[in-house]
Amino acid sequence: MTGRKFLTGRLRGDGLALAAAGAWTAEHARVLEPLIDAATRRGSVRHVAIDMARVERIDTYGAWLLERALRVWSEQGCEARVTGLSAGYRGLFEKVHAAAHELTPESSRPHSVTVTLESVGRTMSSVGDDMFLLFQVAGSMIMAFLRVLMRPVTFRFTPTVRHLERVAWNAVPIIVLITLLIGAILAQQGIFHFRQFGADIYVVDMIGVLVLREVGVLIVCIMVAGRSGSAYTAELGSMKMREEIDALRIMGFDPVEVLVLPRIVALMIAVPILTFLGSMAALYGGGLVAWLYGGIEPEIFLARLHESISVKSFAVGMIKAPFMALVIGLVACMEGLKVEGSAESLGAKTTDSVVKSIFLVIVLDGAFAIFFASIGI
Repeated sequence: MTGRKFLTGRLRGDGLALAAAGAWTAEHARVLEPLIDAATRRGSVRHVAIDMARVERIDTYGAWLLERALRVWSEQGCEARVTGLSAGYRGLFEKVHAAAHELTPESSRPHSVTVTLESVGRTMSSVGDDMFLLFQVAGSMIMAFLRVLMRPVTFRFTPTVRHLERVAWNAVPIIVLITLLIGAILAQQGIFHFRQFGADIYVVDMIGVLVLREVGVLIVCIMVAGRSGSAYTAELGSMKMREEIDALRIMGFDPVEVLVLPRIVALMIAVPILTFLGSMAALYGGGLVAWLYGGIEPEIFLARLHESISVKSFAVGMIKAPFMALVIGLVACMEGLKVEGSAESLGAKTTDSVVKSIFLVIVLDGAFAIFFASIGI
């Protein structure tokens, strides 16, 4: 069908009379678009009338095209009107006309103080929800542990050993390397500053107390949170996405008993072992730097270390380890169970797991420091 059969026009002074015909549908868009554009570009027109009496069919596209032409003429200052549109299509055109003129009201920009307070409120609400869920997971784990104590045969020993291998044995090289470097850096910095006062030997006291009480367990737990905690979250999150956890519930198994308990038990066994190895590696690195950089002989270093530390200093770090491991495991499993059905959610929860675990480990370390100071240890 040619363009003239769709739309014809005739100028009468400052008025333009248009007559439409045919089917104004999307399939004829390539013909209708140029015709409407040409009609709206005619200059010196003050009145436009479109006769739609001979239009056989019109769809949403045709109604929108007609509405677009009317809006262009209105912006040009022309008085445009549509005549002859059948009753069957008038309702469609009115819907398009109403939708085209419904403008979204501009929202007022909230005050910066309001935005800040809203952000703080949402954050505190999120913290409250996380604490509630953390206690819920802890309670479920305690109930699962009690059930296992009543029926030890139900304890999943093989998965626990497998997790223990991944968390402890496979982590030994990186833990020993990092803690050795930390001990060496502490010794170098201590000797560099103490030498100004002629107190090089006191670097042994600093390394011994700091490594055994604070730095050893703290560095190990931070690395475990980043290495094993994130792995726990990713594993449980992937199971949640693939609906494997729902399948366990349908089969009558408790996901906490099957998935969470073996992981946390393995973590609580592994972290004290890694803490011991990390502390020994840090002391070795500190002694090595004290010998090579500070000129403190190994015999003198060991003798001074024996004088400066006690079993209490060693016990303080070892007592912290299982509690920090419990916090890391609970947070990692909690975030894994919160994963929804998207890869974005899995990545976000894995990041949240590491950040929250490290934060809670540092807070717990501070609480232990206050506690041990209050009882004189």
